[in-house]
This record gives sequence, structure tokens and C-alpha cells, in this order.
Amino acid sequence: MAQGGMMAGGMGMMGQGGGSAALGGAGGQLDYPLYLLNGRLPADPPTIRAKPGQRLRLRVINAAAETAFRVALGGHRLTVTHTDGLPVTPVTADALLLGMGERCDVLVRLRDGAFPLVALAEGKSGQALGVVRTGQGAPPPADAHPGELGGRLAAMAELGPDPQWTLPTAQPDRTHQLLLSGGMTGPQWTINGRTFPDTEPLPVGQGERVRLVFGNQSMMFHPMHLHGHSFQVRGPGGPGPRKDTVIVRPMQQLAVDVAADNPGQWMVHCHNLYHQEAGMMTTLSYVH
Repeated sequence: MAQGGMMAGGMGMMGQGGGSAALGGAGGQLDYPLYLLNGRLPADPPTIRAKPGQRLRLRVINAAAETAFRVALGGHRLTVTHTDGLPVTPVTADALLLGMGERCDVLVRLRDGAFPLVALAEGKSGQALGVVRTGQGAPPPADAHPGELGGRLAAMAELGPDPQWTLPTAQPDRTHQLLLSGGMTGPQWTINGRTFPDTEPLPVGQGERVRLVFGNQSMMFHPMHLHGHSFQVRGPGGPGPRKDTVIVRPMQQLAVDVAADNPGQWMVHCHNLYHQEAGMMTTLSYVH
């Protein structure tokens, strides 16, 4: 899914919802006239053709700059198998919630007919649309809103880990806190009070276990992304999924553990690309 174009006025124009209960705050600062699925408009949606009873794998990628999407396939439930390319304990849900930069693989057993594949712009007014067709039936309208969008929601950071991809239990060799703030009195978005390239690098050593603690001090969600590594989300009841992008909700704190096994200078940034451009980026920096 992606977004296309920008409404006149840009900043401050919100969709009908304005906010998102699932994200805990504003859905975004921009609403867009177009939301695309595989580059196509809802009035001319792409079609996935299959046969009834077949099992379909959908690889969902949020390629938008500033929009989270709630994704559902009308008349079906979705079994999540992977997030950010890594396996999770499979879970079946009605809809998915993906922040910018997040990816998700799902399996679905198809029924007979033509079904809307909807990516609803979370907290905004529009949506992207595709069609899954296995038989006869009228195509869904551009504004199709299947009931599954309001059903059980699979948020990526809340999935269970795959045992084979869970980091061995270990205390962190070092911990870095990343305080995320900005946007209230100006266009800057900061990590620990600084904007890139003036942010302080986060030193790590080869072979260390490193804990990154994201503290969101703003009223917007931030999908935080680490280059060159995956990390283990630390859930309230134990380890969460292995990922490389995770939503940090407004005024919340979230910790992830990294196995420092890929020496280099690696970006850590918000995948809201307007926030990144306005300074919310630093470097995971291997030191000798």
C-alpha cells in the first residue's frame, strides 16, 4: 500500500476519524486524496485471481511515507505467519495494523466469489482497494468497508515469537534510551533532544546484547526502524516477535533487544519519513 499526492494545505488536514484508538493518538498529520494498492486506484483496483479452496499467501508491505493501514479481506480471516520477513507464532485475526515500513505475511483459505481487499488509512478518511476473485460476482465498490475491519486486530508488535527466532535469554551489556519528541512548537522531531546530524550516536560493541528503550514523549505514533539488524520486542509477559520496525505509541515506552553482530554504522530512525527528514534519526555505531 502507498499514498499518492498531497491535499492543498497539507499540514493539519486530518481525515474523518482524526485519531486512531489502535494507535493511541493522531493517525497522521496529512490526509491524501489517493491511497494506492500496487499502484492502482480504488476505482480501478488490481485483481488477484485464484480458485475457491486454494490457500493464498499475501505479503503486505506498508510503503507509505506517513500513513498506517488497517488491512482486511472481506469474508475471510487472516493467519499471520511472518512480520518484517521473520516467522512468528501463527495467529488468526480479522484485520492487520501496519505502520510505515512494516511488512506482514498472511495465509488465507479462499471462498467462492469476489472479495474486497481493503487497506484503510488509519485515523484518516481514505483507503486503498484490491479484489480477490475466485468466481462470479460483482466487483466490490471503491468504498467497500468489510466488517472484518472492525474485528480482531493483529498489531505486529503484539505477536508471539517463533521459538527458533527468539534471542537466547541474556542481560543487556548496555542500554540506550531514545526519547522521541517534537512537533509541538515547531517542525523539528528529535531523539534525546537533538536532530540529525547532531544526534549522539549509540555506541555498541561486536557481540554485545544491546537494549534500546524508546520513550515516546509526543502525541503521535512513531514506527522506529533499525537498519542492518533485527531486534526482539520485549513484551509485558516475555519476548515478543523479531522485527526491524516497531510502532511506539504516544506517551508510551517500548524496549527491544539487539544482538550486535553486524559491525558498521547503522541508521535508527522514525519511518514516518517527514519525521525522519525533520531530524528523528541517529546512528547505531560499532566501536572497537
